[in-house]
Amino acid sequence: MTSAAASPPSSPSSPSSPSSPERPRRRRPAWAGRNYTLLAVASFITTLGAHGALIASTFAVLEAGGDGGDVGLVAAARTLFLVVFLLVGGAVADRFPRHHVMVAANALNFLSQGAFALLVLHGEPRLWQMLALSALGGTGQAFFNPAAEGMLMASVSGEQASRAFALFRMGMSGAAVGGAALGGAMVAAIGPGWVLAFDAAAFAVAGGLRMFLDVGHIAPRVPGSGLLADMRDGWKEFTGRPWLWTIVAQFSVVVAVVGAAESVFGPLVARDELGGAGPWGIALGAFGVGTVLGGLLMMRWKPRRLLFAATLSVFSLALPSAALAIPVPLGVLIAVMFVSGVTIEIFGVSWITALHQEIPEDKLSRVSAYDWFGSVAMVPLATALAGPAESAFGRTPSLWGCAALVVLATSAVLFVPDVRNLRRRVTTDVVASGVSGDDAVKESDLTPR
Repeated sequence: MTSAAASPPSSPSSPSSPSSPERPRRRRPAWAGRNYTLLAVASFITTLGAHGALIASTFAVLEAGGDGGDVGLVAAARTLFLVVFLLVGGAVADRFPRHHVMVAANALNFLSQGAFALLVLHGEPRLWQMLALSALGGTGQAFFNPAAEGMLMASVSGEQASRAFALFRMGMSGAAVGGAALGGAMVAAIGPGWVLAFDAAAFAVAGGLRMFLDVGHIAPRVPGSGLLADMRDGWKEFTGRPWLWTIVAQFSVVVAVVGAAESVFGPLVARDELGGAGPWGIALGAFGVGTVLGGLLMMRWKPRRLLFAATLSVFSLALPSAALAIPVPLGVLIAVMFVSGVTIEIFGVSWITALHQEIPEDKLSRVSAYDWFGSVAMVPLATALAGPAESAFGRTPSLWGCAALVVLATSAVLFVPDVRNLRRRVTTDVVASGVSGDDAVKESDLTPR
């Protein structure tokens, strides 16, 4: 969909010419259609709030008298319920209109975060209450994530889809960095309760925006044989594509060990070798800046062999663990984290483009649910085992082990022929909304939804 505004007429008192040529109409990029724009704005708002809320919930637990173990329990409750309900959420999102599922999930997150904020602001929250509310938040995300990813992929088509995905991810990366910085400052200035309230309000605003999504272009859902049958159908779609399940299996390992290295070992190395939390925060910030610049790169670069380029970029994720194992000076660590941020966006944009290209629209959310499940299922286990691994083998060998697992899992995926050979399809879609065929081809061959 394009937007154009007629240029105002020339002033009749203009001394230059009785008639001035009409200015060219200003158009939005063709890939920034209505649904895409609504999804991007709503996701930016919730990402901004969520990354501030991560810091706020930690300090809320501590201010209520909890310790590090209690903080871990509250975080684990969210992740556990996210994992448990992801596959159900994917089946539901392909069974019912995705925007309805997204709005309902946002409403649940609004209620859970709002209740959390009220407890912190007006009382002394108990651990079981925070655990229950965190679990509700994870449940909402389990239904939201597959629906949102399916809706995003259904909102664009054509060769410029990867450009749209790159911009979307770049916006989310920027919101994550900004949300963490803003959240930390707000917790220090006004306390964690108000930051949690801001996050609840963000869910309410985003849910309101998503109510205006247009799903008229999506074929009506055909009732299946039941929820379990839909889940089995999604499983067949997932396991029937070797490139799909092997890369998800790869990332179940990669995300787990990278998460353990950065959430457990990283702060310890920073404390003992780099000067404390400040330098570690700078290194994490460099990763965030890298993701933003990686998104900019992927708006222009379109690798022909999507998955081959994506998989090669994953090798760099072994570098942070290796850098912490040595350990390298802070300047080198910052450079390593920056490079890792850039390359994870190469993978992310190429991956979602491959899913968009290869998976039928009516199965997008179920496949996305298996993808999410594989990515997060092993994170709690890896994080829990990091401490025992350090005790048993030492910190440095454990970090080298994390780096080795990333390299081994990524190398194994390259033996899959489809990973090496799957190519980006070239299409010639024409934008239809009020743009002539010639102009549409020159501007973009992405059909927005």
